[in-house]
Amino acid sequence: MSSDNQWSADEEEGQLSRLIRKSRDSPFVPVGIAGFMTVVSYGLYKLKYRKDQKMSIHLIHMRVAAQGIVVGAVTLGVLYSMYKDYIRPRFFSGSKK
Repeated sequence: MSSDNQWSADEEEGQLSRLIRKSRDSPFVPVGIAGFMTVVSYGLYKLKYRKDQKMSIHLIHMRVAAQGIVVGAVTLGVLYSMYKDYIRPRFFSGSKK
């Protein structure tokens, strides 16, 4: 039973501390979440003023915009990760001649 205690640290970690830790590892995750929430909030606000536009068309536009924000944030995160792992060590290494 004492071997089961090794996982207790992960279970005791709160949701907020976990989000903070993960956002330090990949900083564009909170950008994607915030962008998604912004698009959804704006879409719900504009739902009242859609005039003669059909509900399904409005929801499709909201979904496409939200997915575009998230895909853009993921793309920026991958590019940043590639820069951090491959380009920066190659050009900014500690050895100067």
